[in-house]
Amino acid sequence: MEKRAVVILSGGLDSTTCMAIALAAGYRVWALTFDYGQRHRVEIEAARRVAQHYHAAEHRIVELPFMRTIGGSALTDDALDVPMTGVVENQIPVTYVPARNLIFLSVAAAFAETVGAFAVYLGVNALDYSGYPDCRPEFIEAFTKTARLGTKAGVNGLPISVETPLLSMSKADIIRLGTTLQVPYELTSSCYLGGDIACGVCDSCRLRLKGFAEAGQSDPLQYASV
Repeated sequence: MEKRAVVILSGGLDSTTCMAIALAAGYRVWALTFDYGQRHRVEIEAARRVAQHYHAAEHRIVELPFMRTIGGSALTDDALDVPMTGVVENQIPVTYVPARNLIFLSVAAAFAETVGAFAVYLGVNALDYSGYPDCRPEFIEAFTKTARLGTKAGVNGLPISVETPLLSMSKADIIRLGTTLQVPYELTSSCYLGGDIACGVCDSCRLRLKGFAEAGQSDPLQYASV
């Protein structure tokens, strides 16, 4: 029987590494990207490049305009500035998008049922990350239980598993693993500002650059400020 998986593909470093991991595990992959009115819409184009590179069975882009309507995040509300001073310990930053992974995983579970996939890959990380509550292992565990109870697949004894292979890895370790899997990091996009050239100073750029530096590698992306 063919192994099928849905990969939530943002077009960033982590989700692209997850795509490579799923393929290496023998899955045929359906890529799922969300257009939620994010400031950094360039990541959607990056996701298209990555999905094409890996010959995804399908690349579905789902529009969630209500997330921009709700706002509450510097990534979806133009009235809020993306912070440029780095991650503040024990503080959830303004770049947190309310319930984003809860929404994404719910849609991904529904999509997985329609394509006959029993695994959903999500590139969350609980070590080198910005402190988002929906990137923690306890959230993933709770959602997995909910999906088992609230889906036809789960009720029929074929629950959808949420695979988070990067959860306990440092950004440097993710990059080292991705390099062994020949992940095309030059196709990815991570900057929260969404410019043609990455800013180099937002939280996402800082974490990415820190990871490459600790991995002893050069980031193939161009930065406006490093």
